[in-house]
Amino acid sequence: MMKIKIGNELLVEHVRVRIRMDYRGEARSGRFFFGGKSNEQMAETMREQQVALLRNVPLQGILIEDVDLSLDIYVVSEGDGKRVHEVAYAPIILTLRIENLDDLLPLLIKSEFRKIEFLSPENITLHRLDMERLLYRISQSFQQEIKFLEQKYTR
Repeated sequence: MMKIKIGNELLVEHVRVRIRMDYRGEARSGRFFFGGKSNEQMAETMREQQVALLRNVPLQGILIEDVDLSLDIYVVSEGDGKRVHEVAYAPIILTLRIENLDDLLPLLIKSEFRKIEFLSPENITLHRLDMERLLYRISQSFQQEIKFLEQKYTR
């Protein structure tokens, strides 16, 4: 919750944000002659799984107000210099109400994160201790993500 001072009054207001996440889908070939899924189908499946997870698993300090699935799936060409292949992305837009800025970190460090827009309040002033806590939580989140990736790729 953000404390907003207007004159001598101190109001308490939640921070509202809109976040865009784009979930990646790559084609999977099926066994034998059937069962394969296209890029778009894989992206849609990933989007549905992640939305179900977001709706059913609570995130500390975050209240999901709205999940917008109306954006179309789009396809881009990606390559590593040698090969080029197409990848589909299925975007969602989450409207969230948060208690503290650092509650957003689990969503912001994900590779699917694309954009954030603050809906309210119009201005935010952080106290020195709040800024220190935010930066500390950012550091901890990145270190945790790096450890996870190291474990994933060393197996």
